[in-house]
Amino acid sequence: MTAETQLPQATGSCCSSSGSCHDGAGTDAGPAGVTTVYQVTGMTCGHCEGAVSEEVSAIEGVTSVKAVASTGQVTVVSQGPLDDEAVRAAVDEAGYELTGRA
Repeated sequence: MTAETQLPQATGSCCSSSGSCHDGAGTDAGPAGVTTVYQVTGMTCGHCEGAVSEEVSAIEGVTSVKAVASTGQVTVVSQGPLDDEAVRAAVDEAGYELTGRA
């Protein structure tokens, strides 16, 4: 057969009509909430990242923490806005210094 047929897009498909696997609603596939990026000095390795992540994760309302030693950035997702002083205290407890928001 040389004729091409175009099948209609199945309803319930994971792909949108634009060919994307996302419908555009909620462009962040991660956990819902408030995302804040902090700048932290002193992190040099995976152990540092883990120590900071563990302390910041203990703050009430925090749902996700990702620390990256190479950039010094700590991305925190929380249910609502966090008190920067609580984050500073957690980073200090881990042995590092929060210099502000990135």
